[in-house]
Amino acid sequence: MTKKYLTAVEAAEYLNTSVRFVRRLVSERRIPFHHIGRHVRIATADLDAFVQAGRVEAIRVHRVTQDFRAVS
Repeated sequence: MTKKYLTAVEAAEYLNTSVRFVRRLVSERRIPFHHIGRHVRIATADLDAFVQAGRVEAIRVHRVTQDFRAVS
């Protein structure tokens, strides 16, 4: 399996976001990255993990009703 490494511009296209957002993620160290000399590269697997970590599951109305009744 070969790893694919992207520049900040390519990572922004991959995530469908702005380059500024990707650079902020790197500067805040919210995503793993690699320094290759002065260049920053981000693995596509790390971008996929970042997106998956931000996933929010849908809720069912039945479950909300149960939780509400349990509190009342």
